[in-house]
Amino acid sequence: MGNDMMWPSREVMIQQEESSLALKAELHRYIIEQLEEDGLMFEMERQEMQPHVHDYVRQYFQQHKELNQRQNMEALVGELLDEIVGFGPLQNLLDDPQIDDILINGPKQIYVERSGQLSRIPLRFMNDQHVLRVIRRMIAPIGRRIDESNPMVDARLPDGSRINAVIPPLSIDGPCLSVRKFKKEGLTADTLIQNGAMSLGMHQLLKKCAQARFNILISGSTGSGKTTLLNILSHYINTGERVVTIEDAAELQLRNGHVVRLETRPPNSEGQGEVTARDLLKNALRMRPDRIILGESRGAEVLDVLQAMNTGHQGSMSTLHANSPRDALVRLEMMVTLAGFTSTESLIKQIIATAIDLIVQVSRLPNGKRVITHIVEVQDVADEKIRTQELYQYNPQTDDFMTVDGMSVHLRKKLGEDG
Repeated sequence: MGNDMMWPSREVMIQQEESSLALKAELHRYIIEQLEEDGLMFEMERQEMQPHVHDYVRQYFQQHKELNQRQNMEALVGELLDEIVGFGPLQNLLDDPQIDDILINGPKQIYVERSGQLSRIPLRFMNDQHVLRVIRRMIAPIGRRIDESNPMVDARLPDGSRINAVIPPLSIDGPCLSVRKFKKEGLTADTLIQNGAMSLGMHQLLKKCAQARFNILISGSTGSGKTTLLNILSHYINTGERVVTIEDAAELQLRNGHVVRLETRPPNSEGQGEVTARDLLKNALRMRPDRIILGESRGAEVLDVLQAMNTGHQGSMSTLHANSPRDALVRLEMMVTLAGFTSTESLIKQIIATAIDLIVQVSRLPNGKRVITHIVEVQDVADEKIRTQELYQYNPQTDDFMTVDGMSVHLRKKLGEDG
């Protein structure tokens, strides 16, 4: 019974948290007023702003002597600086290198992903308007807006992180924000091997295929590591080759010296000015590329990239959302059809089979581990089906990789090996 009295009840803890949030909100208003009054509401670096905020907080507590100041002054100043020059409660999460994704489901539900594992954290916004204020601060530098008439937005932060926001009336429980953080230091092939994401033999094969200008499709679900693997494979491109990349949000970090980076543009608030991946792909073909890297195949641009692969742009690569190599081929067929290509199923299959050399399937396991589960050679069309040959396969029972079949004579010759 004595122990129970030592710990505050959940209700008391909630009241303390609410009181703390209310204090921060009042301090935030007070500091903004003082900054405006003192003529300091101009662009200042965090370090320049810090002594002013510290003085204002001390001044506020002196004026409100009845308040029991139990707050850690430095921590409080840091949080207020996050509100004024940063992204509020999210700033520490954005600065944490261990966090890959940040997911906000309204002001009271915040989740993060670390090492593939999603967990809820004890962090809160004051209310819906607080979340909305942070979202608007994120998108303001790129001229985007979000309101009832435009309740969804995709954007990229200055550090390369991707964000997606949805607000009421579309999101029922308040503004929702998803942040996919950009890793400045991309993972290397050695890291993937050490982490058990692929075997040494798989890496050697993929490296040879990338150098030999195989057309490679990387398939997998959201967050499975498709872009990470695409980045790694792009490092094996010869420095003398001209590479054009096309992405919705620039994430690729190519070390090739001759790279042209193109990024799509969403429509403005009037629905004008959109530039799609297909628009950029058509233009890229006029730019004398040796290889084209399409960040993600998701629509009509698939037809153009397959045609490019079939007409001299060997070594092109892309990613695709699919749960297996066979599903990836079905999705390609569907997207070619939706692109308005009117032809027989047989011809569509033939275009795909002659364009793609390898499909690499990546997956995120239930424990958060990311692995390459299949490497599949795409061969030809027979009996109205695209024939494939599995080269490597992940065994979940042994947590190991095994060679399934040997590579065909055709691809061995392409690698410069004996048939």
